[in-house]
Amino acid sequence: MTVTDPGLAPEEAEQQRQSLSTASARNLASTTKSTPQMQGISPRWLLRKLPWVTTQAGTYRVNRRLTYALGDGRVSFTSTGADVRVIPQELRELPVLRDFPDDDVLTALADRFRQREFRPGDVLVSSGDRADEVYLIAHGKVNKLGQGKYGDETVLDTLADGDHFGDEVMYGDEVEWDFTIKAVTPVIVLALPWRALRELNGQADALRAHIDGFARAAGKPQNKHGEAAIEIASGHEGEPDLPTTYVDYELAPREYELEVAQTVLRVHSRVADLYNHPMNQTEQQLRLTIEALRERQEHEMLNNRRIGLLHNADLKQRIHTRSGPPTPDDLDELVSRRRKTAFMLAHPRAIAAFGREASKRGLYPGTANVDGTQVVTWRGVPLLPSNKIPITPQGTTSILAMRVGEKDNGVIGLHQPGIPDEVQPSLNARFMGINEKAIVSYLVSAYYSVAVLVPDALGVLEHVEIGRS
Repeated sequence: MTVTDPGLAPEEAEQQRQSLSTASARNLASTTKSTPQMQGISPRWLLRKLPWVTTQAGTYRVNRRLTYALGDGRVSFTSTGADVRVIPQELRELPVLRDFPDDDVLTALADRFRQREFRPGDVLVSSGDRADEVYLIAHGKVNKLGQGKYGDETVLDTLADGDHFGDEVMYGDEVEWDFTIKAVTPVIVLALPWRALRELNGQADALRAHIDGFARAAGKPQNKHGEAAIEIASGHEGEPDLPTTYVDYELAPREYELEVAQTVLRVHSRVADLYNHPMNQTEQQLRLTIEALRERQEHEMLNNRRIGLLHNADLKQRIHTRSGPPTPDDLDELVSRRRKTAFMLAHPRAIAAFGREASKRGLYPGTANVDGTQVVTWRGVPLLPSNKIPITPQGTTSILAMRVGEKDNGVIGLHQPGIPDEVQPSLNARFMGINEKAIVSYLVSAYYSVAVLVPDALGVLEHVEIGRS
């Protein structure tokens, strides 16, 4: 047996070798290879579970019944140190000030809000007291409490940053609070006394006229969803005069145009010509590029400010956790707000936080096999993971629940299959040419969008704390 001196240089050691080295042997041997792997591939449950609707001419129009729901949005604020101020134009998010044109009046109103701070457990307003102030919640969380059927106190709603209450005070009628508001966390509110409206002097006339006009519009017949009512008679006898009616539509329905995610794939012609066995280099490059495009597509369908589901959920369908972490009570509230909830979508860490809260109560969520994968369920609704749902620096996230499909007036994906040079439905790779460096270029494009057909098809549980147990 020949022993190679470890002190020899590699060249000298190679001269002493008496048999073929493994490095040399690999030059004549075929290796078993995997296809190129990619760590960034996720299950992409949203893309898999949404029904996809063919969108001709790249545009989908959502026609709805006329609705009288006005300005039920959330108010934004600015802060300088500990001083908080409402942005004057944001006051148009109050129903009564929707479309009010005069910025000077809104600025005057904003100047008259007074900042107040409350500790957990403090009562902001009490049921039965006179309602004479408008409240804007700048920071924190409060519970809206009422009396249950048997005299016990019950939580009617949870309000948080940007929410408001008491804007009916601006009508000028003497009313009483029919609920109690209690702070759950430290809370900062801005309050506007009714008497402050009288201090606007001549500016108050235009504001009063606008408020009266809003009151008349709000008095039109409508159903509980704010849609123009369809008059129907029932339970009558004899030959009474039957009501006449028609179904009114929105005059300016929303149109969704297909979004696009694109990139230019470059492959050197020498690589494409010579190194295609046993795997086609161009095909593998294209496969991984498509995976990255589909990941970006799902991210945009959740987070894009124009079409993203997190930004397009109706504000009446956004609810807050009762205590911070996602509890079974919170998910019950989320699911109960719509019929036929198909699935919920949450960050994996939010699902883990929900599991901890359920375990504390001795509850064990079920599981189901969805497309060959075991997933957690709650009340029979799959809770699907998605790492595209963001987590804020404060450690909070959101959980989405949705009904899907055109037939059920739900959430749908939009695409346009059959485009030129199509590789997958609504995704194509178009040859762009070869440059002077012999590099072949392909334009790879994915076209998509997502639409919410009616507001209650999508709900969001917000401010979900995932780090607290």
